[in-house]
Amino acid sequence: MIQAIGLTSTPRKELPPAVDDVSFEAHAGRVTALLGAPGAGKTTALGLMLELQRGRGVTHFRGRPLHRIPHPSHEVGVLLGDVPGHPARTVRGHLRMLSAAAGVPVRRADEVLEALGLVSLRDERLGTLSRGMDRRLGLACALLPDPHTLVLDEPARGLSIGESRWLYGMLRTYAAQGGTVLCTTADPKEAARIADRVVTLERGRLVADQEAADFSRTRLRPRVAVRSPHAARLSSLLAQEARAAQRSVEVAREGGNRLRVYGSTCADVGEIAFRHGIVVHQLADEVGDMGPGAGAPEPPAADGDAAGHPADGSRQDPAAPSRQARPAAPPHPGAPAGEGSPAPGEAAAEETGPASERRSRRRARTRDADAALPPPISVRPASRPLRPLRYEIRRATGVGTVFLVGAVVLAVSALTAVLLARVGHTPQPRLLAAWPAEFPLPPAALGAGLLGALAFGDEFRHPALAAGRGTVPRRLGLLTAKLLVSSALALVLAVLTVGCDAELLYLVYGREVVAVPADWLPLSAGWLGLVMGCACAGVLAAGVFRSTTAGLAVVVAVPLLVVPLVHKMTEGTPARTPAPLSSRLRDGLPLRWPFGGEHHLEAALRLIAQPVGGALALSLAALLCAYLCTGLRSRVR
Repeated sequence: MIQAIGLTSTPRKELPPAVDDVSFEAHAGRVTALLGAPGAGKTTALGLMLELQRGRGVTHFRGRPLHRIPHPSHEVGVLLGDVPGHPARTVRGHLRMLSAAAGVPVRRADEVLEALGLVSLRDERLGTLSRGMDRRLGLACALLPDPHTLVLDEPARGLSIGESRWLYGMLRTYAAQGGTVLCTTADPKEAARIADRVVTLERGRLVADQEAADFSRTRLRPRVAVRSPHAARLSSLLAQEARAAQRSVEVAREGGNRLRVYGSTCADVGEIAFRHGIVVHQLADEVGDMGPGAGAPEPPAADGDAAGHPADGSRQDPAAPSRQARPAAPPHPGAPAGEGSPAPGEAAAEETGPASERRSRRRARTRDADAALPPPISVRPASRPLRPLRYEIRRATGVGTVFLVGAVVLAVSALTAVLLARVGHTPQPRLLAAWPAEFPLPPAALGAGLLGALAFGDEFRHPALAAGRGTVPRRLGLLTAKLLVSSALALVLAVLTVGCDAELLYLVYGREVVAVPADWLPLSAGWLGLVMGCACAGVLAAGVFRSTTAGLAVVVAVPLLVVPLVHKMTEGTPARTPAPLSSRLRDGLPLRWPFGGEHHLEAALRLIAQPVGGALALSLAALLCAYLCTGLRSRVR
């Protein structure tokens, strides 16, 4: 169950807090609706519960606050707003990436896709999904780790009637299997229909916490919907009968032949119409609203019309929600129209419609009752909720950005190498690396820095690891995985760049241009160290500054700003000449270095002693310290 105690948001400047001392409970096996008009503080309350916003109060999920739960995604499934994800990533690729983040088997993604009717869209890009399919994908992301609790912020906003019915039917089945469901809504009729308990907020304060039956009786206004060709005459007769019986009856004309009668029943209205010979085409009980402001209709979704069709012509799910399997919701007391039964207006339409249409609707509801939630996860083989290396590989290869950057780098490097060879006066090592003396970095180093910056920049732009659009968790395992994958990509890029440049130079100018230099080993080590160092600098800088642009800017700033600073610090003639490092290492240790290790260490230190190597090492050390400090600060909070 969920226990929210004293939720209070941080007061805004000269304004009262959006949520002020809100306490309520949501029990397991039940659907709890957090009801309020737009601006009542529903989303802020969820943010406080999930520790995404600053404020006071505490929320216990089965007796523990969220920050004390070892694997939060296994306990709470969250859907806040649109699904955060790279628009070029496929639906299946996105769920497979989240499977690695949640520590569940990869087959779980296919199970969730099949259960939620997204199999036909598994190869579609996230940027092309309609509003209804985006809601389904959001529910799939929440159900992926098989959590005990679902927290959803207006999950049916912008959906059609059929899609909303399917969604709430799925939530009803989830609660029937022992889960806890908390969702927000601005429509009181919807809250009474879908929920077992309704918690009402007004201006950030709790005004009611009731069972659905009590909410329908006390907070909603029962009414009778009437449609008759003699609506005006029936309206006056109803008013006369009410005055004669000294009853409070209100009759509202809604244009044409429609009436809304408050304070009466279907039996009374039908009897009056029968006594006076008035033909009635519709007579049904309905539930009105709570008054002005509550249940205000949401603006139509920008990507579709009222029927749920995408306005931009994007592909719609072939299995429409009306044909999609929807789980049957068990009836609960207090709901004026159960989830498994049609609304009052639909009931009247069935009574007056043809027999074939009624039979087809019954068959559709029977098919809807056959759906089921994804099967529970019985075994969790992962010792930790995050498999960082697997997650990072799927994240990097799930979109074409890596391959596009690599292709551009290879093309620019080859063209630059050919132009440098034609102009002449360029040393062979710089020629093979396509590194003009006028450029601070070669194209391969810039490309590796960009790939490293994207590794963390995309996390903050499309935060797949966060419950909402909050901060990316600063875990050392995640940082290590990003450094390893980015370094591997930089290594492959460096080798391919030299190979492509050498092959093109050989084809254009002959063998003498691509002869292997005598000191190829230290040159190769320096080249690989430069490219991999730029990639690591991009990762760390993007993680510290939370931006891809800032990460790439730091990579470019190393040769432009840090190298002159290091060169200025080391320039000048030393008063003493140092002894060779290899002899000092050999004489200073009692044990001999195996396999001539002192020579390899000396070569590595010589690379670091160069201005570019020293500046890069200094920048990496500073960025790593900054990342660790920011991680510790967020953990203390």
